[in-house]
Amino acid sequence: MRRSERVVRAGFIPLLDCAPLVIARERGFDTRFGFSFDLHREVSWANIRDKLDIGVFDCAHMLAPMPIAAMLGLGRATEPVIAPMSLSLNGNAITVSMGLHQEMRDADADAVRAGGMAAASALAEVVRRRAKAGREPLTLGMVYPFSCHNYDLRFWLASAGVDPDNDVNLIVVPPPLLAESLKAGRVDGFCVGQPWNSVAVEQGHGVIVATKSELWPFSPEKVLGVREAWAAEKPELLHDIIRALTQACQWLDEPENRYEAAAILAQPHHVGVTEESLLKPLTGQLQRGGGEPDIVDPDAVVFHRHDANFPWRSHAVWLISQMIRWGQVREPFDILKLAERVYRPKIYRAAVAPLSLAPPDEDYKSEGIAPGSAFFGGETFDPQAAIGHLKALPIRAAGTDLEAFAEHNL
Repeated sequence: MRRSERVVRAGFIPLLDCAPLVIARERGFDTRFGFSFDLHREVSWANIRDKLDIGVFDCAHMLAPMPIAAMLGLGRATEPVIAPMSLSLNGNAITVSMGLHQEMRDADADAVRAGGMAAASALAEVVRRRAKAGREPLTLGMVYPFSCHNYDLRFWLASAGVDPDNDVNLIVVPPPLLAESLKAGRVDGFCVGQPWNSVAVEQGHGVIVATKSELWPFSPEKVLGVREAWAAEKPELLHDIIRALTQACQWLDEPENRYEAAAILAQPHHVGVTEESLLKPLTGQLQRGGGEPDIVDPDAVVFHRHDANFPWRSHAVWLISQMIRWGQVREPFDILKLAERVYRPKIYRAAVAPLSLAPPDEDYKSEGIAPGSAFFGGETFDPQAAIGHLKALPIRAAGTDLEAFAEHNL
């Protein structure tokens, strides 16, 4: 491939976890591997989906479930998309309005103070009190139907007995618009990636009640998405992209680099918020707001440590299971076969071999099994038994034939 052809058009959303793409370009990791990123800032995940689908972008910063949805032909996608690497773990939070925060405190101040999974019980009590009083249900925002934000928020609600399809209203709002939507009263709360939670807190309109790392530490969030056909046509270029992004992720995970990262990301053509809004999650010093205790979490967002760049197929299986749980897919199919077509650890291993890294040998792992691990407040997840896991959950979308899925996944 001629050097003139090694310009890679990539789309991103203004979020903290677009950092691998931005840093790869700004710090020259792309040119180190003989190509250059041409980055394009988009406001919505639908734009990312469509522009990757029609070939405007060669690759993109994507929500982890988006390539799976594309492979299934969901959400207007027409081209199969694969995920040859992960870009980050953690990084999201659930934020509520000042008014809802007060209602939650009135219901159970200790649960709100504890945060994480415990806070869901306070919100559940608010939902019950509102219904009893004949008040309108809460409206909660998330960024895209096929997103970890949607699935994490739903799991959090359902863990406390709240049916996300019947007890509250869930709506889609692009990430950069959520803090403003909270201020304007269009939503009562939301689940979004940083820095938009911290922006809402700084503006005095929101309180963080749970972080993604409190719900499921080191859980999937963003991936590199590329069209399957493009990856097959340009394997060497894809390897170079993965190498550049991996080195950018390594750089980002060095604590001394995070102040420079915040300054770069704060620029208007990147994320376009204050450095302070970015530094808080980058350094793990999160202000919750509303008089609640601050959060100290060095793993608030992870770019390379804990095998953060490895595309675990077990992550794909969990995401697929949530699509099934909430009725986004109805026709049964082989879950592992789909996970293996979309998530491509073999490509990642081949790409990083010259970097002297040691990625995991296995493609799957169980969650909530290892001592000290946490998965949604004590749950466990075996990727080889996804349908059994779903059958044990009391709240799920009606009308999905889990027995039919079980027959396809023996």
